[in-house]
Amino acid sequence: MTIYIIMGVAGTGKTTVGQASAKKLNLPFLDADDFHPEENIAKMRGGDPLNETDRVPWTQAITTHISQKYNRANVLLACSALSKATRSRLRAGLSGNCVFIHLHGDCHILKERLSARKGHMFSVDLLASQFTALQMPKRAHILDIDQPVESLVTQICDLINP
Repeated sequence: MTIYIIMGVAGTGKTTVGQASAKKLNLPFLDADDFHPEENIAKMRGGDPLNETDRVPWTQAITTHISQKYNRANVLLACSALSKATRSRLRAGLSGNCVFIHLHGDCHILKERLSARKGHMFSVDLLASQFTALQMPKRAHILDIDQPVESLVTQICDLINP
């Protein structure tokens, strides 16, 4: 089992790129945002960034779900995974191999994207806190978001199925 984790700050396109890649690769796709407890969602909607304590039940819910439902299957997961601690909890909670694919981009592009989103729990005001929380991974494939989605999908597919 390999869990391919498309990570990055808000607005990098984790869900869009992840869904398209999963479809092309015929892999199950999960969005980590779907596993946030109500307290986390309320906190972010209120403009407060999450801290590591807030992220613990979230990562536990993700790893429990994957372990129970996708035992021995490859999965593509869109998850911010900003801190080393979060990535460590994901690795520890998943019995398989975790491969991190970091979508990284310019703050101006991300602000534009977040400003255009409607009805999402994450506001553009929290972007700075995401960059503060981001601890660049030492072992990740880094892809620049300043390119078409199709190009990112092709690169991810090439990483997963060389």
